Amino acid sequence: MFEQTICYMEQLVNQKKIPGISYAFLTSKEIVKGKIGVKQQIPKVEEIDESTLYDMASLTKMICTNTIMLKLIESNKLSIDQPLNYYLPEFKDKQVTIRHLLTHTSGINPYIKNRNDLNKKDLKQAILKLHSDETRGSSVKYTDTGTILLGFLIEKIYEKNLHDVFQKEVLTPLKMTDSFFTGFDKERAAPTELTTTRGLIKGEVHDPKAFVLKEHCGSAGLFSTLDDTIKFTQMMLNKGKVAHDVFLNEKTILSLEQDYTNGNSKARSLGWDLIETNQNNLLYHTGYTGTFIMIDLKKQEAFIFLSNRVHPTDNREEYIELRNHLIEIYLNETTKR
Repeated sequence: MFEQTICYMEQLVNQKKIPGISYAFLTSKEIVKGKIGVKQQIPKVEEIDESTLYDMASLTKMICTNTIMLKLIESNKLSIDQPLNYYLPEFKDKQVTIRHLLTHTSGINPYIKNRNDLNKKDLKQAILKLHSDETRGSSVKYTDTGTILLGFLIEKIYEKNLHDVFQKEVLTPLKMTDSFFTGFDKERAAPTELTTTRGLIKGEVHDPKAFVLKEHCGSAGLFSTLDDTIKFTQMMLNKGKVAHDVFLNEKTILSLEQDYTNGNSKARSLGWDLIETNQNNLLYHTGYTGTFIMIDLKKQEAFIFLSNRVHPTDNREEYIELRNHLIEIYLNETTKR
């Protein structure tokens, strides 16, 4: 099953484009898991195993922040077309709605001068001072800023820091016992980049904003294993059910297949990117460090790809081309099945 996709992943590792990959294919009949390559190349080679923790990067958005937002929306605690300012007055722009933030159509320019020199408090204040431009609502521009702002909103609603909210509301009910933000054995982590400022990053979040904001960041910071990522993905394929419990309403999950950008040229759902095929829309999201999840709710299939492609160096443009080709191969194979 998915022989061509697996062959291409092996090729990526053999050609030293990516150090190693943990992957899973989920279908209605079975789960096929595998690992290719190594988890660490320098200073010494270390093997991937089932306990390997990956820096999930922006998959944190989908697994944690977006999931909480869906819970708040379905329980009528939030309305997607209300301005963020209505719920979070600290954010002064009264034009930016929850929908804008979830679909990356806010038009917020994320640039912050000397961002990496700011401490936690100052960075939060700088983000709250950002404002939208004339592209608001009409153009999709993916940024971390929208999800970070939603994280601030979640903290205000729950009156707890994000990591505590994510643990109680997502990780514990999904039995994701091998997923962490802090307090884990860093030796289990697949390292990311070798940097001039932080050295070899291992067991700490790669993303610079999340590194500063720590427990107040909703855009990155989660470390997880392949098996735990499967648990989240199975919940999605089960249309919100975990065993006999309803984690999210079926209606909420199915609604994610639709475009929420009001007819924008680039379709996006609430949080999720959409890949449009002849049959239906697939849910899709990536993480900067080399991770992605793709979910086909109609066919009950999913593809999980976890890697540390930034280790030891970040060759982003080349990787994006390779990743897109990998997805193309996978979609061709799923069509033929």
